[in-house]
Amino acid sequence: MENDSGFYGPLEYSGWFLWTGLGLLALVAAWLAFVFLSTRHRAASHDAAPGPAPDPHSLRLEYLLRIDAVAADADAGRLSARASHQELSLLIRSFVRDTSGIDAPRMTLAELHGQGIPRAAAAIGSLYPAEFSREPPESVAAAAETAREVVRSWS
Repeated sequence: MENDSGFYGPLEYSGWFLWTGLGLLALVAAWLAFVFLSTRHRAASHDAAPGPAPDPHSLRLEYLLRIDAVAADADAGRLSARASHQELSLLIRSFVRDTSGIDAPRMTLAELHGQGIPRAAAAIGSLYPAEFSREPPESVAAAAETAREVVRSWS
């Protein structure tokens, strides 16, 4: 007589279930590897040769035009006086960086004074009160002329 207890042994699954599961695991692992590798920060290559040095005359002209644009935006009311002074300060700092290689946009005023660029440091120092106070004591036109003078007199 057969076993009539009502219990059946476990059924065997097809081999396709095993291979499908392993394939899905491999796809998930490949996707995670792709996401991880594509979002990592790559180190900057130091093998690239620096580009040609910028032409000082064209660089001066470019910055003089940018200073004029800030002054025009301030006159037209598109920039506040405080924002204009901040932009002029950034333009002077960027000009110093582009012409001499000194990382002026990231330096404090004391660090600028220590770099041997007294005219640029003095001009940036003269813009500080207008950048950080509520009401600028100096007009944007005067500040723009100070910035122009730094660019014109740079040697």
